[in-house]
Amino acid sequence: MTARLGVLGHRGYADLQDVLAELRQLPPQLGVALHVEDTLADALPGNAALTHDCALDALVTLGGDGTFLRGARFLDGRQVPILGVNLGRLGFLTAAGRDGLGAAIARVARGEFVVEPRMALEAQVIDIEGQVRRRWRALNDVVLAKGGFARVVKFTAIVDGEEIASYSADGVITATPTGSTAYALSAGGPVVVPTVESILVTPVSPHTLAMRSVVLPPTARLALRTSDDSPEMLVTVDGQVGMTFQGGDTLHVRRSPAPILVARLDGDGFFAKLRQKLGWGGLADRD
Repeated sequence: MTARLGVLGHRGYADLQDVLAELRQLPPQLGVALHVEDTLADALPGNAALTHDCALDALVTLGGDGTFLRGARFLDGRQVPILGVNLGRLGFLTAAGRDGLGAAIARVARGEFVVEPRMALEAQVIDIEGQVRRRWRALNDVVLAKGGFARVVKFTAIVDGEEIASYSADGVITATPTGSTAYALSAGGPVVVPTVESILVTPVSPHTLAMRSVVLPPTARLALRTSDDSPEMLVTVDGQVGMTFQGGDTLHVRRSPAPILVARLDGDGFFAKLRQKLGWGGLADRD
């Protein structure tokens, strides 16, 4: 049976051309049919176009975590496993490196991989009249933060109708366990194993040391507001898309009913990645 693989990549990586050349040479006996996004079509001619409605067995992203996140946003809740091929540095979400591309594609074509569902978030901005301005799905985080003004902003966080706190801070990060090692980590949030479903709320540069991250159950429904006289704010989703947030708007965040399916190969466990990517192995041995 032919494996239908979508291919989505980031042109900013120097190795991408070599990777695409390797994909062009996939042996016919591998039984792979590629569906290629339009920005890569010139490098992979003769393949079907990657569209939002084409049937896929897996989506292959070529780049880093940002490319993986773009792939998840492209699928928009469709239950298709994503195999990330890392051409960058960290690559928390990726399962294979540049040197292992051929072997990884072969394993995916044979179905020899593990699918790990990752909790995602649904976010929407509702205006003062109760109208939905925008909706998104996030794998890492949803951030409400101030723009270019050098002043703290007062945020009110409400969970299931009960106020958690009022934060005087530069912003508030609402993250998934997967996103706990992204922006939330740099803001002092905890590291959470990706399969432990929860919603993390972390203030950015709070004005008091008493403010700390809060770990909510996955069933929680979070609402964030600012005071009406706040400067223009920004909502950013997975660090890639978003919109302006105005006084009177409310940001609602909850668990998405559709998880993101992450394809994992042998030997790429979460703690192994932490040791490798964050240097949890301790000091290097000295001669």
